[in-house]
Amino acid sequence: MAMKVVSTNKGKPVEINYHGSIVKTGMYKYPVSEGIYLGKEDVRDDSVVDRRYHGGMDKACYWYSTKHYEFWKNRFPKLDWDFGMFGENLSISNLDEGDVRIGDIYEIGECLVQVSQPRQPCFKLNYRFSCDTMVKEFIDAGFPGVYIRVLREGRISVGDELILKERNEDSLSVRDVYQLLYQLEKDSLLLQKAMHDTALASSCKRDLSK
Repeated sequence: MAMKVVSTNKGKPVEINYHGSIVKTGMYKYPVSEGIYLGKEDVRDDSVVDRRYHGGMDKACYWYSTKHYEFWKNRFPKLDWDFGMFGENLSISNLDEGDVRIGDIYEIGECLVQVSQPRQPCFKLNYRFSCDTMVKEFIDAGFPGVYIRVLREGRISVGDELILKERNEDSLSVRDVYQLLYQLEKDSLLLQKAMHDTALASSCKRDLSK
């Protein structure tokens, strides 16, 4: 089935009190009707607070699958649910991390983008879901979402279809890389393949090499 943009999401910086420390985050994103403009390093007029881990050439935009929402709604039925809950700029239908490969190039709206890595969750996800085990649960669930780099800037709107333009069949899937990141015993052949993939984000390779 075709992948399509269901929601475009942006947010303002929010200060949170995380175990006694005041931390600023750009994770609180909400649907916007006007769509988004995707630049080389981030979404225009969106909040990216900590650029050590978010934004930049390899993490210009984050996608999350709408089909994963049902799983999390069952886990957290009392939350006030809307798209953008995971900090994603694009909520996308039929997105399956096992079917999307590192280096895949998609045309979406006016943009041309390339898949760069899975999302690696941080402690702010715990706060967003009011759950101290959310990061661990997110890792265990195996639904990381997708980070991309931007090859051609432009506007993206609700309803835009993701059109696969180029694929390296030898590349690992986003889910393969995600599992490698968190496995204690790593498959050496898969690890070598990931480390030699020029399309995989360098920061992700550093974490794999640890």
